[in-house]
Amino acid sequence: MTDPLSTPTRIWTPSRVLVTRSAADHPHSAEILRRCEAAGVEDIEMLTGDRLTGLRGENERQTYALAKKTLAVVVAPPSARKPQPIPPSADWRIDLARGCPAHCQYCYLAGSLSGPPVTRVYANLDEVLDGIPTHAGRGAVTSGTLERGHEGTTFELSCYTDPLGIEHVTGSVAEAVRRVGAGDYGDGVSLRFTTKFDDVDELLTIDHGRRTRVRMSVNADEVAHRFEGGTARMPARITALRRLALAGYRVGLTIAPVMPVPDWREQYGRLLADVAEALRDVPDLDLTVEIITHRFTESSKEILLSWYPATKLEMDESVRSAKRTKFGGVKYVYPKEAMAEMRSWFLDELDRVLPDAQFLYWT
Repeated sequence: MTDPLSTPTRIWTPSRVLVTRSAADHPHSAEILRRCEAAGVEDIEMLTGDRLTGLRGENERQTYALAKKTLAVVVAPPSARKPQPIPPSADWRIDLARGCPAHCQYCYLAGSLSGPPVTRVYANLDEVLDGIPTHAGRGAVTSGTLERGHEGTTFELSCYTDPLGIEHVTGSVAEAVRRVGAGDYGDGVSLRFTTKFDDVDELLTIDHGRRTRVRMSVNADEVAHRFEGGTARMPARITALRRLALAGYRVGLTIAPVMPVPDWREQYGRLLADVAEALRDVPDLDLTVEIITHRFTESSKEILLSWYPATKLEMDESVRSAKRTKFGGVKYVYPKEAMAEMRSWFLDELDRVLPDAQFLYWT
């Protein structure tokens, strides 16, 4: 019987690609189409307009399945090209794409993006990256701060996708890393992104100038194996983290979403020990840690249950605490006592196992 932990990561390749009329005029579209054709995509449709059609099936499950097989090449509108503050992660957020090919049953995007969960990559990459020089030197998270000022002004790549998960058919991350590494936008800026994928080969060959931090999204075995479909296995992610660190990248852990599953201390303890062993002999290691606990909203729960009706993910409002967001909504988080217990354990364990790591935040 095959050991699921040893199964190679299957790189996501869309079954079909839709290119809007406006997107077809941008140079980066040619690179996207070149990569898609090289990956064996045969169903590539050049649309006569900018409206995406044919995205819905007969029910929500069919719509979800169809959307997850589709890559749409579109133009980012002006509203999506303006960098937005994104504390506590970075100074600013810029989006290379929206939508994700993974099948995480707690999907952060559920309720955040409207319509079928199609992955949309932006063809007007030049315009998207033009937000970097206009916001360099501004920001309140890293820019000018004592704790993280050495990172300069930080730009989070794509909070609405896993950019590495689609990179082999887009090339957007490589181009952004290359430009920032070459100093095209000045010396005082850096990029950062989080991924659950391990296809880092192309990134290892780029002259990144140590101006990009790649963070691996990691979790306890039970959480990752049960709820993170279509992603790299945990050992593969940790190996990719090591390879990136050895290539001189600043790296990080995004431990998320933390869940108090049975034996959570043992499971997360093994995770941290595995990371420590993988990074033990890396020279000039620059490692950060961010920890995010699981939460959900009424709308995200409804969407997730339509996508994953048989999920075992705990989304029971009666055992959670309601927390009002700055926009007036309500999200359900773990009770105060459970949050305090988990936070205390993680901080102690990090100090013991990864003492040189910089802890950034818990939420």
